[in-house]
Amino acid sequence: MTQWVTLRSAAFLSAAGLLAGCAGPQPMYQWEGYQAQVYEYFKGESKEAQITALESGLEKIKAKGGSVPPGYHAQLGMLYLNVGKGDQMVKEFQTEKTLFPESTPYMDFLMRNVKTDARPDVTAGATPQAKADTTAAAKTESTAGSAK
Repeated sequence: MTQWVTLRSAAFLSAAGLLAGCAGPQPMYQWEGYQAQVYEYFKGESKEAQITALESGLEKIKAKGGSVPPGYHAQLGMLYLNVGKGDQMVKEFQTEKTLFPESTPYMDFLMRNVKTDARPDVTAGATPQAKADTTAAAKTESTAGSAK
């Protein structure tokens, strides 16, 4: 009888060990549509719709207590830049640098190029209206200078 109980316990522990070994590891990152949005970006789809989708995915990831994948905040920052929200771009790039320190050189490179005249049509922190006002003021100055 004692052998039977010992054998039964050993079989139960073996089965439990096998089943526990079959459980897959939890994913390191929660993607929540990130890959699909990168694809949409390259297809040239609406930037606002992509921003909305990424922000929604970010909220879902936070609600689940998951981790954002590398590049998520950088992609969101690039989209903000494309719609003229440079201040939000800087915030997202800083978040990317904080979460993934290995991205620091690239994020710094992107921010440096935005702040210089590498892309004269876009500046960090400038709204489309501010850019229009600056352009109009520059045209007025050049017209006034040529009239003298």
